[in-house]
Amino acid sequence: MSSALAQPEAHSHQGSRTLPADLRSIPTLTAWRLRALIVFAVATLLSLAFLIPPGGKTHMLRAYLLGFMMCFGFAGGGLVMLMLQYVSGGKWGMLLRRPFEAMSRTLPLVALMILPVGLFAKRLYQWWAYPNAAATADAFSRGLMTKEQQLTANLKHTMFNPASAVLQTAIIFGVLIVLASLLSKWSLEQDADPQRGTPVSFDRWRTRFENLSGPSILLYVILLTDGALLWIMSLDVTWYSSIWGLQFLVGQGFAVLALGILTVIKLSRVEPMHTLLRVTEQHDLGKFAFAFVMLNIYLSFAEFLIIWSGNVPDEIPWYLARTRGGWWYVCVADFVCHWLIPFCLLLSRDLKRDKRRLSALAIFMIFARCLDMFWLIEPNFKDAASNLVGENWGIFAYVTVPLAVLSLWAAYYFTQLMARPLVALNDPHLREILEPDHGH
Repeated sequence: MSSALAQPEAHSHQGSRTLPADLRSIPTLTAWRLRALIVFAVATLLSLAFLIPPGGKTHMLRAYLLGFMMCFGFAGGGLVMLMLQYVSGGKWGMLLRRPFEAMSRTLPLVALMILPVGLFAKRLYQWWAYPNAAATADAFSRGLMTKEQQLTANLKHTMFNPASAVLQTAIIFGVLIVLASLLSKWSLEQDADPQRGTPVSFDRWRTRFENLSGPSILLYVILLTDGALLWIMSLDVTWYSSIWGLQFLVGQGFAVLALGILTVIKLSRVEPMHTLLRVTEQHDLGKFAFAFVMLNIYLSFAEFLIIWSGNVPDEIPWYLARTRGGWWYVCVADFVCHWLIPFCLLLSRDLKRDKRRLSALAIFMIFARCLDMFWLIEPNFKDAASNLVGENWGIFAYVTVPLAVLSLWAAYYFTQLMARPLVALNDPHLREILEPDHGH
């Protein structure tokens, strides 16, 4: 592989392009990290103001949970998308491999981020505040739990109790960190392989990555389902859903692809991504994101349609709490932002091939995922269910607190992106992606 800087003619249709000598884009990523840290500092200071109004601390904790779940979605979602790329192959993974690896390596930070949730869990989860039958009976007698909540909490006690929750969380992060560490370590070893660039090396590493990634994708789905049930669904101890984990898996793919696309497009202003990102692969990434948008629509609407058709008293309160008292406007905004707008815009071939418009849509998709998470979290609480109009000023903590959490995570993500070259040199698709772009 030539180490010379790419010349203008290298991007023409007459010959293959060459990679530059510097494969890290450190100045650009350093500037991004500084901006993220500035946003973190400003958002943190603004968030402190919510310590003053009544109910502000409570909203700060709920908003922090939203920020944590978004960060977990990026870190865990980056890991599973990386494993999916190893199993499926394809040139699209050549561009997103390093961003996915960087996302997965933020899992230790995300594991630390859950500590505040655990410390104040009694203010979030009824089953944590009332961890046994005697406690739930006392809470019911004092009007702190309904009869349904008492009975359901007792029924789910084996899974939803403080000791079990700590153990489940430790297992989830322990397994995911080990998987991310192995894949990250092997990726460096693959590039350092003395037989790099030969079919023997390609086959050996492909087999190793596939053998780990295939079963691990199933393991991730199981662990994600457990985490989604534990951290979000159990906010309403009476709620249950057979596709909850799958919905979160698709939602993670939705957000991770948006962040990955945004990363590579913004990095394409400089080398080496400027040489790597062809219109062909950018178009493919847009189509991949479109597939996740459609799957996201299908799963969410299918669950709503089944529950609406069944009209079972045990199931419909969850939706009623999210469509009354002003929540209907959030529900409509969620539908428009999370599904309708991305679906309609990604139908456009021209948009998927336009860097500026596709990157703007990627930012919008990340915002839409945050809005969807807000709609999932806040109405679980008695003071917020069917009562958005009556919310106090503390509700605006959902703007500043998640922004602070996400900007801190982003700073660490950029640090991880700087840790290694942005190009996997021992990837069989590298030579293909450096060929002239003839479009399609």
